[in-house]
Amino acid sequence: MKLVFATHNKNKLAEVKAIMPSHIELLSLDDIGCTEDIIENGSTIEENASIKADYILKKYQVNCFADDTGLEVETLNGAPGVYSARYAGDQKSAEDNMDKLLDELKDKDNRNARFKTVIALRLQEGKNVFTGIVNGKITTEKHGGKGFGYDPIFQPNGYDQTFAEVSAEEKNNISHRGRAMQQLIDYLKLKAK
Repeated sequence: MKLVFATHNKNKLAEVKAIMPSHIELLSLDDIGCTEDIIENGSTIEENASIKADYILKKYQVNCFADDTGLEVETLNGAPGVYSARYAGDQKSAEDNMDKLLDELKDKDNRNARFKTVIALRLQEGKNVFTGIVNGKITTEKHGGKGFGYDPIFQPNGYDQTFAEVSAEEKNNISHRGRAMQQLIDYLKLKAK
């Protein structure tokens, strides 16, 4: 089965390819010749994932899925949330985003946060949504050189390391994206029977 992952993000693509079963041929937007930047103007993470997946299915008539992820910080009433990628501005700089968040939390005792990924699957015959959540906290400074985005400042519950310090395999086993992807994979396995 061919399935398009609606992303240009090479880091996300590598994470997902590492856990996708071998009988599924995973393609990126680049592989299908989609160079446009799909406007994510939804007010929720769920809406943004659906906007991307619906766009690809309609324009390219291919089975696809899209994800959107947000970091939700408890003391900031869920911010940056749907605006996580552009938290410090439209340049989408991970460093700037982390610096802004660390600055906003510098005097806060409550550093509880959660990562949430929503995957919207669009097949010719229907729609499905899968959600993965991992709870943790925001560290006081950056740690680790792996991962991407907010990984150097997010420490999942039960761990003394950030996502940027654990192996890619371990992160895939416990992360928000890994959990949502596992639901997607389980669904595709059921459909294949």
